[in-house]
Amino acid sequence: MTVQAMGYFWVGTSKLDDWTSFAIGQLGLQAVDRGGAMRAFRMDDRKQRLIVDGGLTDGERFFGWEVADATALDALAARLENAGVAVRREIATVADQRCAAEVISFRDPAGNRVEAFHGGQIADEPFRPARHIGGFRTGTQGVGHAVLMMPEIDAALTFYRDLLGFRITDFMGPPVSLYFMHVNTRHHSLAIAQGPRSRMHHLMMEFYSLDDVGKSYDIAQREDRVAVKFGRHPNDFMTSFYMRTPSDFLIEHGWGGREVSPGWQPVELKSVGSFWGHQGLFESLGEGPPPPDAPPHPPMPAPEPNHAPLQVIDGNYERMSGVCPWWDAVKRASRSI
Repeated sequence: MTVQAMGYFWVGTSKLDDWTSFAIGQLGLQAVDRGGAMRAFRMDDRKQRLIVDGGLTDGERFFGWEVADATALDALAARLENAGVAVRREIATVADQRCAAEVISFRDPAGNRVEAFHGGQIADEPFRPARHIGGFRTGTQGVGHAVLMMPEIDAALTFYRDLLGFRITDFMGPPVSLYFMHVNTRHHSLAIAQGPRSRMHHLMMEFYSLDDVGKSYDIAQREDRVAVKFGRHPNDFMTSFYMRTPSDFLIEHGWGGREVSPGWQPVELKSVGSFWGHQGLFESLGEGPPPPDAPPHPPMPAPEPNHAPLQVIDGNYERMSGVCPWWDAVKRASRSI
């Protein structure tokens, strides 16, 4: 693959103070000293992962996608240019601002700014979350995942799959065209969905501890920021909820996402309705609040089967005594395949 992970997320805002309070208090990120109209935040050993920039207008945002080294970055730039995509090789000042060795920038078919880089810098000090959390699942999997809405879904798919090297994990065809794509073992680092205009729906950050997601939910409820209630997705098995940010997109707080294995084959989905919960998710995909006399939004049918094992990291669980007929039946069925 060309792209290896989502390295950073950059968002423009006129609400620097609101974003600072949100990143520290709601997300638990560590603030980094940055001057002027820019605030940076850590979520692991990298010098920065989330950057809010008062020098950009509200709604401007872009991702920095990480590649292995200078050779890989040059090869990506050449592939983009051969496909007719204008590529800018950013000056050293920009790379320093991104805490990277080299950076290139370009536009996707929807006009979104995209950056690619190598040589992400490691901080000298350990990550210290702003509130008591066990940390985030990042490392080689990167920041998390993002969901983007785009009018020209076929052009976007060609761009991210064929030029940037994303692989399809699973998908739905018309009338709901939706592609989940991976670049590492995370089930998806990017999902693209067809919509009437280009916009970002959400950024997902995955916590190590389910309790930390629950505590985030308590905070979000107190702040009246819950946009989508607790639930569990059927494709990446993520247990999560979605929180409103000071900008016009959401942040999904997740736990227990599944991994994809080498040689993964794309799976066609019949439904993306959650196993349970996530009330408000499909309403949030719309272009604004429905009129008062609009009929209730029909729920997406739940997938079958409507159970899946929890995805846990070794050591982050305690085994219980006793038997579980459902799980024993699942194991017997898997052995018979």
